[in-house]
Amino acid sequence: MVWSLLVLIGAGAGLTAFFSHSSINRFDLGLFDVIEGLYAGTTVEDGQVVAPALTDTRALRVYSGRYWEIAEAAGPTGMRLLVPSRSLWDTEMKPPPPEALGKAGFRPGSTLYYDTIGPKGERLRAGARTVTLPGWPRPVIFLAAEDRGPIDADASRFAITTAIVLVLLGAGLIGGVILQVRVGLQPLFRLRREVADIRKGKAESLATDYPVELDPLATELNALLAHNQQVVERQRTHVGNLAHALKTPLSVMLSEAELRPADPLSEVVVRQAQTMREQVDHHLRRARAAARAQGSGERTTVAPVLDELARTLERIFGDKGLRIDWEADEALSFRGERQDLLEVAGNVMENACKWSRRRVCATAASAGAGLLRITVEDDGPGLPPERRAEVLRRGARLDESAPGSGLGLSIVDELAKAYGGSVVLGASDLGGLKVEVFLPQAEY
Repeated sequence: MVWSLLVLIGAGAGLTAFFSHSSINRFDLGLFDVIEGLYAGTTVEDGQVVAPALTDTRALRVYSGRYWEIAEAAGPTGMRLLVPSRSLWDTEMKPPPPEALGKAGFRPGSTLYYDTIGPKGERLRAGARTVTLPGWPRPVIFLAAEDRGPIDADASRFAITTAIVLVLLGAGLIGGVILQVRVGLQPLFRLRREVADIRKGKAESLATDYPVELDPLATELNALLAHNQQVVERQRTHVGNLAHALKTPLSVMLSEAELRPADPLSEVVVRQAQTMREQVDHHLRRARAAARAQGSGERTTVAPVLDELARTLERIFGDKGLRIDWEADEALSFRGERQDLLEVAGNVMENACKWSRRRVCATAASAGAGLLRITVEDDGPGLPPERRAEVLRRGARLDESAPGSGLGLSIVDELAKAYGGSVVLGASDLGGLKVEVFLPQAEY
């Protein structure tokens, strides 16, 4: 489109310049005829230059726009009036520019054309020729001029008409290009949408009804998706195998060490084996989450997960008379696996139930920018701002008397980061702790 516009602009400028040049050349031919008629009929009688009786009536009307004059050279760049046309009345024609007049004077018989100003201030196109007349001692200059307003007006009209036509042509070309792109490339736009749907978890593969030019590309993309899914499944299998391979020796070590509680070496083995087990759990969990996050898009509806967790936790903490309120849009979905959402929401809600007195509130809503926010609040004692970052560290427990391993919120933080999200702790309006978990949202 840019190239077409540049060509059209260049064509318009070129056509206008050519039209203007051609009009001026035709105009100059008329001036040439006037000068030629003056030169052919001028004589010298009784020491005076006598002009012929021209029949051009415009030259007889005062300030009509058609003028002629016979003058003699006065110095290298000046001239003295000899015979004027009646249309000049009491004025004289302006001489050519000094450098041009000098050239004309040095080239007798040639005609010089130039632009000048008329008696009424109008723009004139003029011609001048220097010749020698028999019986006259000095070179004689024949000048003819005419108002160039009509040719300027014609050039303006041509330029405007050309511009309108080229603008319409340009608009047609641009419209044609847009139509060609929109219609001709529609299969590519559809391919882009389908790839986006796969990334968002709305589809698992591309359609196969593409034109012959795009069908090989769609086939290769489907093969790539299938290959990636196989790689992810193999990674999950390897992660599970590694978990079993490492946990079994660790369990044996812990069992053997616990049989010798009085041995100092056993205490060291138990402590280090537990640390190793936590490290294994931590890294395996992150590896599984990263593999799932990079896999072909899956989607999990949030509302059923919150409902299931609320019912389960109310039964577990039934002795406290706990009430769990939850709210979520039915269409809100997490872009990931259900197991991960259960682990994230379950750890946060279980932690809230553990510390709450009577009430826990969980809400899920869209947070914009492709994220959803799960907010869990309780009416427990809360947490001072300076200690909130501490609970996200692996194994951190602020109250050793409370049950648990101290891994709940750290697991939530690790899983959220594996999915590109985050965890934010704050104060709840209920009086306790507010935990906000940001996770990727699957589009509707």
